[in-house]
Amino acid sequence: MHIIITDAWLARRQALHLNGWKLIGAAVLAVLLLMFGAVATYHWVFLEGIRRGWPGFESVARLVHRDNAGDRDAYLRANLDAMARKLGEMQARLMQIDALGERVSGLAGLEPAQSRPPLPGSGGALVANRSLTLEELSRELDALDAGSGARVDWLTAIESRLFDQKIQRSMVPTEEPVVGVRPGSPFGFRIDPITGQSALHTGLDFPADIGTPILAAAGGVVIAQEFHPAYGNLVEIDHGNNLVTRYAHASKVHVQKGDIVRRGQRIADVGNSGRSTGPHLHFEVWVAGVPQDPQKFLRAGEQLARGDAAAKAPAGR
Repeated sequence: MHIIITDAWLARRQALHLNGWKLIGAAVLAVLLLMFGAVATYHWVFLEGIRRGWPGFESVARLVHRDNAGDRDAYLRANLDAMARKLGEMQARLMQIDALGERVSGLAGLEPAQSRPPLPGSGGALVANRSLTLEELSRELDALDAGSGARVDWLTAIESRLFDQKIQRSMVPTEEPVVGVRPGSPFGFRIDPITGQSALHTGLDFPADIGTPILAAAGGVVIAQEFHPAYGNLVEIDHGNNLVTRYAHASKVHVQKGDIVRRGQRIADVGNSGRSTGPHLHFEVWVAGVPQDPQKFLRAGEQLARGDAAAKAPAGR
């Protein structure tokens, strides 16, 4: 394409040669300039019309603002609905926690109806579904926060009770003091092996080789570690609640008076010290100053061990 520009005053002319690409570029530039000019003119006229109050512009401005407000309300409503659904899920999860807490409180020996925090009644027929307002959602969140705080206190009380039970259980002498050894002379009246006369045997004997480990039947505090003419090398452990265990005829003692020992800890070795006819452990359990049959405690420990093993065993398929 050839364009010839003629200047009559200067008596000269100039030719422009435009190919296809130059024409397309010029057209695009012209269109962009036209669009920019139109937008700028519309914007200036619209704002100027609203500012000066020209007829017809106020209604258009109100319509635009109303559309923006509608979009904002729709956005807020969608967020409120999403928060309400999340609130419902949290309330359902809280009900599951309540059910679990009731079962655990039963294991802790607490009465669920008395220990559980009061729950507000709810229910009824579903008549219609409507969205929650911001105020209603805020009240529900406040109620959920208060309810969760009460449940934390409730579960803390259950945890404390279970911890106390665990401590008490660890302080009851149910652990075998000599592992893998069948008891010998039982608790009760018997013919004394030295005098040959009937006498009360206040403990339970565990015959074993010298040096066999003697274990604490429960956790507690060593209140005596001494040599006794009858008991030989003696260890006494106080487990609290007027419960004391004795370990006699040891060949070697590994604890001292005042030591805190744990269940199953090695406290001494089997021996033949004191009034004894052969190496063995003489094991006694005293409750409130009265000797008890140690077999009752050891059998209880075996039953607890079987129960724990059954609870940990995987369910049959």
